[in-house]
Amino acid sequence: MKSKLFSVFIAFLVASPLASPALLGKDAALPKKPALRVDASPVSDAKSPLVTSYADIVEPVQKAVVSVYSKKIVRERISANPMMRQFFGNIPDQEREHKEEGLGSGVIISPDGYILTNNHVVEGADELKVGLADDREFVAKVIGTDPKTDVAVIKIEAGNLPTLTLADSDKLRVGDVVFAVGNPLGVGQTVTMGIVSAKGRNQLGLLEGGYESFIQTDAAINLGNSGGALVDAKGRLVGINSAIISTSRGSIGLGFAIPINLASSVLQSLIATGKVTRGFLGVNAQTVPAEDTDSLHLPKGARGAMITDVSPNSPAAVAGLERGDVVIAFDGRPVNSWEELRLFIAGTGPGTKAKLSISREGKPLTVEVTLATVDEKPDELIPGVDVTPLTDEARARLRIPARFNGLLVRAVDQDSYYADVLMPDFLLVQIDREYVTDLASAKAVLTPGRHLLYVYYRGALRVARIEVKGS
Repeated sequence: MKSKLFSVFIAFLVASPLASPALLGKDAALPKKPALRVDASPVSDAKSPLVTSYADIVEPVQKAVVSVYSKKIVRERISANPMMRQFFGNIPDQEREHKEEGLGSGVIISPDGYILTNNHVVEGADELKVGLADDREFVAKVIGTDPKTDVAVIKIEAGNLPTLTLADSDKLRVGDVVFAVGNPLGVGQTVTMGIVSAKGRNQLGLLEGGYESFIQTDAAINLGNSGGALVDAKGRLVGINSAIISTSRGSIGLGFAIPINLASSVLQSLIATGKVTRGFLGVNAQTVPAEDTDSLHLPKGARGAMITDVSPNSPAAVAGLERGDVVIAFDGRPVNSWEELRLFIAGTGPGTKAKLSISREGKPLTVEVTLATVDEKPDELIPGVDVTPLTDEARARLRIPARFNGLLVRAVDQDSYYADVLMPDFLLVQIDREYVTDLASAKAVLTPGRHLLYVYYRGALRVARIEVKGS
């Protein structure tokens, strides 16, 4: 069988028109060979010292990485069997509770006991304990959490603790050597090595409605590593290990860490106020496709985020931003996508003035805006239902005909009063026979009471009825 397959492959090569000029005719010329750039020198010129161990780098890091043990009391109501109630009358429901235990990691960032970890490590915990590298254990309390970035700060009452130095994660480069330190699967503190595989990973769906800008690494990260340290070859903290993508629940080389620049800004806010206050601009936008940069007359190499909607009376409206404007830089930092612009805005405090470099009909402009306080539910139409303007990408993905416009339902909380009527990817075309294209006008129509909705979904225009509860 092998020889047969091999012969077929050889026959194909011989029969290929490119294999012989004679098959193309006398005057036919072979394709011009490309000029290849070749560097035949060895990867090492033997002048650099040979690295045989990273032990001196890793050892102090291990002392500042902790294990975080959580306990959660889960209560559930158990209803009596209907047959039992039939014979024995109204038997009350019973309550049962059990404990769920979790394991994660954390990083000591101050000698007096402040520790960075993940929100999902401590979320809902009734009891937290921290185990140090020297086997001491402390009860920990939660200082603050931020589900939008999956960052949490906890504290133990101890002094003179070992800490890690923070690096500038913006200066990381793909290919930089990194180490992941934590307590995977409860086996004990473990160090794995890899490189930075990518930067600025977003749209992974790891943080629903949150702010994703992950460092991707192939350093092995497993369950229990969450909240642990990602350090560079100098032993500096560059990220907080947060998640993996895997087909087996184990590491397959796709690990993700929160950049320390983002985590530390959240940390400062949580310690100061117990919460995170983010800036608000008041726009919706979409990433400019690479093939459209020339037609939009953007500067060479620029991508940008095109504004698709401006909220009335928002900082963006006050500053004069318009639909169709392409934001190409935020305070001097290049904007390559809508997700990146959103992250820049969220990382800037309310009341801060920022300069936006925009392109309007091909002309460069600079606009100064003063950010307001973000509404934590800026896209919520009614409680538990988030909507977004219909984009060209969404129209193509959902095959929505050009004659239909409106607001696209982006997400519906499972506990929402309206979850039985509305669902993601519904296009709200009309409310009470009035066309809706922006959040403000839709909210104005949806006053307390009953309403008739015309929604487009999977090739058909449907009718839905909802009752909006009063406040």
